[in-house]
This record gives sequence, C-alpha cells and structure tokens, in this order.
Amino acid sequence: MAAKQVLVIVGDASETIDTMYPYYRLIEAGFQPVVAAPEKRRYQMVLHEIKPGWTITKEWEGYSIEADIAFKDVNPSDYVGIFFSGGRAPEYIRYDEDLVRITKYFFAENKPIASVCHGVEIPAYADCVRGRKMATVPKCQFDLEICGGTFVNEPCVIDGNLVSGRTYHDSGHFVAPWIELLLQAAG
Repeated sequence: MAAKQVLVIVGDASETIDTMYPYYRLIEAGFQPVVAAPEKRRYQMVLHEIKPGWTITKEWEGYSIEADIAFKDVNPSDYVGIFFSGGRAPEYIRYDEDLVRITKYFFAENKPIASVCHGVEIPAYADCVRGRKMATVPKCQFDLEICGGTFVNEPCVIDGNLVSGRTYHDSGHFVAPWIELLLQAAG
C-alpha cells in the first residue's frame, strides 16, 4: 500500500528548520511528504534567528529543496493534510491563486492542517482564519488578527483540525499533535 501523501508548502526563502523537521517527521510516521511550490524546481531555503543583541531577524542561506509539484497541478483531494512552512516565502506565495484554492479546500474539508511562523500568512490571505485560534511568530500577529483570527502566544495551539506553532523552536510541541490528526484521518 502506498504511503498517504501530505502537502508541504514552500517557496524561495522558506525557513529550513520550519520545513525539514516536519518533512522528516512525516516520513517517520509513514506519510509521503509532497513539496508544492509556485513551480516545479529547486528552491533556496534560509535560516532565521534573532541573534543576541539584535531586535530583528538575521537571515542566512540554508539548504535547498526540490518541489515535487507546482501549485497549479495540485489536486488537493489526493492529499490527507497540508503544512504551511514559515520563513519569508509565505509573504510572496500567498497571492498565488492556485495556492489560495488549495488552502480553501483543506479548511473546507476539515483535513489536518499545520502552520508555523510566517506560514499563517497563507491561510490568512485565503480568508480561512476567521474565528480560529493560532500560534505564529509575534510579528505576524497583525496578519492573523486583521483577517479575523486570534493570536495565541503558545508553542502549540490546536483549534479543531488546525495545529500551529510560533517558530521552529516549537516543532517538538506542535508537529506530533498534527501527525496524530493525520494518522486519524488516514485511517
């Protein structure tokens, strides 16, 4: 039997640890992560950290990742769940009409969804956070709240089918509950 597929949403400047920790945890749990992006090509990820003494995020080049599929080619019904990675990519890719279509599908179908850091910008833009509680990095609190969501400053926030964390530092808190939802959905 083939592994159940889960979408991992990325673009250039997706955060490396935000992306890779859930990617490998999906494989460990018996799922097939499918990297989706604006185009089917290699994407450059980054590392983000607020260094001691800094008040803003410093960015370094991280690993790269190959997209398995372009947003336009995604049939969301082929996937058991979706993950919105963080980094700067969501700020740019959220305007992609096919990504909006995909995002709306997962929320409408109540499938397992996870988001970390700036990943919130995608469901917020797609008008899917209204009335939902989510964790995100504090600098994205405005994006969440202006779109009708409620910011919760915790390492793991579970609101029905939606699991979220603030940054990759929270991965050990929010990824396992999301995978549990995926396991339940996969039957």
